[in-house]
Amino acid sequence: MKFLLPFLLAAASLLAAESKQLDYAIIITGEELLRGVFPDAHTCFITRTLHPLGCHCVNSTTVDDKVVDIQEALGLATKKVRLVIVTGGLGPTVNDVTRGALAEFTGIELREQPDVLAEMERRFKTPRDQLRANLRRQATVPVSGTYLKNSNGTAVGLVFEWGDKVIVALPGPPRELQPMVKNELVPYLTKKFGVRSPGSSLTLRFVGAGQSLIDQTMREHVPLLPGVTVGSQFEGGRVDFTFMLPGDSPEDRKRLQWLAAQIREHLGEYIYAEDDTSLEAHVARALLARGAKLTLIEIGSGGRLAASLAGLSETARLLRAAYVAPDGDAMRQLLKIGGPSKGSQDDLKALAATVGGEWTLVIGEVSMDNAGARLCEVLFHLGGERWEFVRVPVQGSGETAHANLVTQIWDRLRRLLK
Repeated sequence: MKFLLPFLLAAASLLAAESKQLDYAIIITGEELLRGVFPDAHTCFITRTLHPLGCHCVNSTTVDDKVVDIQEALGLATKKVRLVIVTGGLGPTVNDVTRGALAEFTGIELREQPDVLAEMERRFKTPRDQLRANLRRQATVPVSGTYLKNSNGTAVGLVFEWGDKVIVALPGPPRELQPMVKNELVPYLTKKFGVRSPGSSLTLRFVGAGQSLIDQTMREHVPLLPGVTVGSQFEGGRVDFTFMLPGDSPEDRKRLQWLAAQIREHLGEYIYAEDDTSLEAHVARALLARGAKLTLIEIGSGGRLAASLAGLSETARLLRAAYVAPDGDAMRQLLKIGGPSKGSQDDLKALAATVGGEWTLVIGEVSMDNAGARLCEVLFHLGGERWEFVRVPVQGSGETAHANLVTQIWDRLRRLLK
């Protein structure tokens, strides 16, 4: 009961506080969302994050990756609200048209931002005059407005200050959008519109447990007290739960830490971080702590494990080499190993022995078992004579299946390193 009264007082204080409500609209872009390939998780995350700050979402619309559709949605939204948040379409591909659509709609010119360009040079380790044009385009920002830093990718957020209206463009990938909303957009809204302070928050990052299991376990064993706002996000087999309080006093932060400790008692094996640390960064740090230099041999994962390490500060110290091939025979040719691939555990071990090194991940081909389930054989060489062989289920299709596979492999390694 000693925690209950402070929570009730905090809730009453929040309701009594006088603050100006900010109405806003969300426009989600993405043809794949309209085909049902991915669900729209952005609306849930943005509204749950901004609601405690006194921001009220009047509507959320999903449109195709077409300039005319984006601009039509903008025309309707800007007639109703002062703030419009657009997600997706800031990347380097031909389908990423949001930047140009917003510039044309507002009439605000885009120019290269020197700091953004310098960060892109650092990330790609390439001089600006050698950067591809489609990548360099991501360094252009509105001359009337500002930009939001992206700590997890190359596409910065864009802020178009258009008369008394503001249009914010955020990158589409959740692991880029979410930290940007919390760390960049919220401070901007506080300064620009005077919305409430974000208070205190704590994020628990889970892997290996579904959202429903986490929800059920918390309901049964860790009931939330009044005053706590909860947000959750699911992506590629990973679940983030964020717990927020309107205040940011030492007592507020102590309550959140107490709550996290209660959750850890029941779900601790699935938690890999209490901040914005990614699963890849968590595993990379665990490997570096053991003095590991990692070699990747990828067949069934198509190079996605190596790609998931891109941009991490730990990668240069961790990654020894990466080999990618479409099938086992091609990989044997790449590594100059004679004979056809047999797809066995011994075959994977032979690949690891060929490249050398004491820390190696070998991701074999995807195959079907007798029940028709798809599996991917993975071999872990974890220093010295330690070898671990597992069969990882491949769930879903297309990019969803690949994202889940990458998550499961990193999670298996995380557990093996404990």
